[in-house]
Amino acid sequence: MASDANNGFTAAYGIHDLTEQSLPIFDIEPVQLQFSIAADFVASQVANNVLVLALSNGRILRIDLNRPEDIDDIDLPKRVSEVGIISRMFLDPTASHLIICTSLGENYYLHTQSRQPRPLSRLRGVPIESVAWNPSLPTSTTREILIGASDGNIYETLIEPSAEFYRKEERYLKSLHKLPDGPVTGLWVDNMGGKVDIRRVLICTQSRLFHLVGRVGRTGHEGSGSIYARLFDAEQPIIHEISRGSATAPSALAISPDPPDASLHEEAVSDRAFAWLSAQGIYHGRLLTSSTSNDLGNRVYSEAKMLPKSQILASDASGRRKGGADTIDAAVLTQWHIVVLVGDRIIAANRLTGSIVYDQVILEQGQKALGLYVDQQKNTFWLFTSQDIFEIVVTDEDRDIWQIMMQRQQFDLALRYAHTGAQKDAVATASGDYLAGKGLFIEAAGVYGKSSKPFEDVALSFIDNGQNDALRKYLITKLTTYKKGYIMQRMMIATWLVEVFMGKLNSLEDSIAVEVEAAGDGSAAQSRQQLAAVREEFHTFVEKHKSDLDHKTVYDIISTHGREEELLFFANNIGDYNFELSYWVQRERWTEALNVLKKQTDPDVFYRYCSVLMTHVAHELVEILMRHAKLEPRKIIPALLDYNRNFRGPLAQNQALRYLQYVINQLQSTDAAVHNTLVSIYASHESKDESGLLAYLESQGDEPNFDPDFALRLCIKHKRTLSCVHIYTNMGQYVQAVDLALSHNEVEYAAIIADRPISNPALRKKLWLAVARKVISQSDGIKTAIQFLGRCDLLKIEDLIPFFPDFVVIDDFKDEICAALEDYSHNIDALKKEMDESSQTAANIKMDIAALDHRYAIVEPGEQCYVCSLPLLSRQFFVFPCQHAFHSDCLGRKVLEQAGVSKSRRIRECQVAISKGLVKGAKKDAMVAELDGLVASAW
Repeated sequence: MASDANNGFTAAYGIHDLTEQSLPIFDIEPVQLQFSIAADFVASQVANNVLVLALSNGRILRIDLNRPEDIDDIDLPKRVSEVGIISRMFLDPTASHLIICTSLGENYYLHTQSRQPRPLSRLRGVPIESVAWNPSLPTSTTREILIGASDGNIYETLIEPSAEFYRKEERYLKSLHKLPDGPVTGLWVDNMGGKVDIRRVLICTQSRLFHLVGRVGRTGHEGSGSIYARLFDAEQPIIHEISRGSATAPSALAISPDPPDASLHEEAVSDRAFAWLSAQGIYHGRLLTSSTSNDLGNRVYSEAKMLPKSQILASDASGRRKGGADTIDAAVLTQWHIVVLVGDRIIAANRLTGSIVYDQVILEQGQKALGLYVDQQKNTFWLFTSQDIFEIVVTDEDRDIWQIMMQRQQFDLALRYAHTGAQKDAVATASGDYLAGKGLFIEAAGVYGKSSKPFEDVALSFIDNGQNDALRKYLITKLTTYKKGYIMQRMMIATWLVEVFMGKLNSLEDSIAVEVEAAGDGSAAQSRQQLAAVREEFHTFVEKHKSDLDHKTVYDIISTHGREEELLFFANNIGDYNFELSYWVQRERWTEALNVLKKQTDPDVFYRYCSVLMTHVAHELVEILMRHAKLEPRKIIPALLDYNRNFRGPLAQNQALRYLQYVINQLQSTDAAVHNTLVSIYASHESKDESGLLAYLESQGDEPNFDPDFALRLCIKHKRTLSCVHIYTNMGQYVQAVDLALSHNEVEYAAIIADRPISNPALRKKLWLAVARKVISQSDGIKTAIQFLGRCDLLKIEDLIPFFPDFVVIDDFKDEICAALEDYSHNIDALKKEMDESSQTAANIKMDIAALDHRYAIVEPGEQCYVCSLPLLSRQFFVFPCQHAFHSDCLGRKVLEQAGVSKSRRIRECQVAISKGLVKGAKKDAMVAELDGLVASAW
């Protein structure tokens, strides 16, 4: 313990400037109190960072090391002359409960929240030697505790602080057992297997160590009665005994403290250690918790060992005897060491090896030590004398544990306690060598893979011993140790692993074939399981390390071994679908190829393999293509044309046509290439039926997406007459359309086309005349032809007469001629009426013009311009029939504002020319008339 002066303590030595690597495991630091002490220390305790010091004058100092400036100064209820000096104290691990014993047999209890010790009346006169605190976390009471006395008695009690004067602190006191050995020098209780009702009790005297495990009693509530009586009555202890020594020989029981880092040591130090100080030395071992039977004591004793007193007190390397003491005064346990007090020396020995790691004279001549003390929870260690306090500072005490475990061939523990990379590497190498020496090559491979042992040495060793499985495991483990930056190393090892895997798979398949041939199919079950396991291992390897593999090299290796399944798995895993498709296509395995294609989203893969797949599995391919709406149909057209070129069958089964119809109708494609391809497939089909093509052409309307010229050439080439007529019509070439329809005797179709140009009567009449010529030429009866041509209101009988044969009898169309003459008569009458009306209108206009010559307007004096509101007669002006009057310049500006750009520019030009006299005579009159017209139209 070392703090600055402000906290009440200061370190005596400045060794904190050293780095941790240079610090010794143990160092003794005196603690200097920053206040004076009126009397010597006679007893002390430490727990949970709380120091309790008892002085010879009966005072007790309680110091919280977290706040050392606040010191509780406590006095016993009676003077020292009445109760004796304080001989010893017992403090529970949480520093909540303190038992104080005096030399005259008085015992007191002090709670952490109290400053007034209370006498323990039931324990009056009991010479307490040891206390076993309850393993459960304390409450406001101590719960059930065990007390060992100097006369060999073991008691159970429960102490509860009370403010009532007449109420006793201890609820009950139960005598459990009496040992004939003398003082009970040590007691310890802990729970077993995580169960609070199964406990272990450890008892020591000067010559015997008792180990007792069993179930304790369960009562209704805390403090209602003894719980340990059942255990002591029902179970027989396992005893370890030594020869009885001197009655004054030291005896004590020490238990290792809580691990400093519980999460780190939870598995490593699951069992506490114990040490029994006796006349022969220190008997120590682990407090095993693996069983809850009473026989556990035998196992504890079988693993325990004695550290002889002679070994502890032995001479140093120089042969000089250290000190004159020949007894061990006290002993405590750290996590890995035993620390003992021998006279004026502190000696520390490794608990695993017994080797002395620290031996130093601490006390000066005449100093008397009170003992060694341990803070179980905080892992601190203390030495108290009558006037001084020393802290035993432990630094990195497990630094050498890995070496000890490695020497003991406990490599898992060694690796757990190896801190640096070099230490872990040394453990891994040693562990691998040990396993390989025992023939456990596969286990050695996993360890070698994490070591720095030369790669070639390990690999050649496995090869020389024919251990291919071990080599595979070693390579896999080694691969995981290389960082991503070691590209070449990772690639070489991963490639070698592919070769090893292929060899193993082939070997297993050969073994299966041999076993089946020798003993039947049922004998190869184990080999088949191994084959499946190795194949699964290969799959896992590829998925994890595919980035470390060169694709071409791996293809070559797997192909060399003839491993088709693994070849395809590798290609699929790295996303090389081109390889997979190429593989299946080359073998004409169309179903497998389509299965691979179904998983694709890369458009280039579809474009690349469409041609060959359309040739062999067109229907299935189109099904797949129709699921991928984002493909560019233009890039699939070459495959569709190749397919159509070799297709023989009805249009309904043409898969190219099916796909194009899907693209046009469902995806609403307007790509001219797609539409032209559809027209090409329709037109080039061997069937004479044009219904499909005509339906498509009609669906395109007046603004088709296909190229009309291209479509027309195709239809002419393949003699698709009706389609040509439709295209001509859409192109507005009605004459060619009607002529083509008539040339193929499609009179009805020609008549429909002839009615199309509604807005051009002349063209429409021309087309109907062509139809009429054809109809009349083909008609058997004139009357029938006349009735057909009656569908067009533009044709007159006189237009049709030239088309009739010379020998036709007029009686056949006499009625039509009469009707035509009557129409002409009616038209003549209507024209005469219109002429009379026109003559009357002309006469009226002449009269109006004559009246205009005599029109005038009256301007009143003082009348103003409607624009500028100035007197109108001040300058040139205009007066309109509506009596609005304007100055000529005001009217000009107003007209310019409302006229357009070009008209206003012309008005200005005319005004400038007239005002400046640039024109004269007839030109001037003409320009004035033009100006008036512009002004009138603008207004």
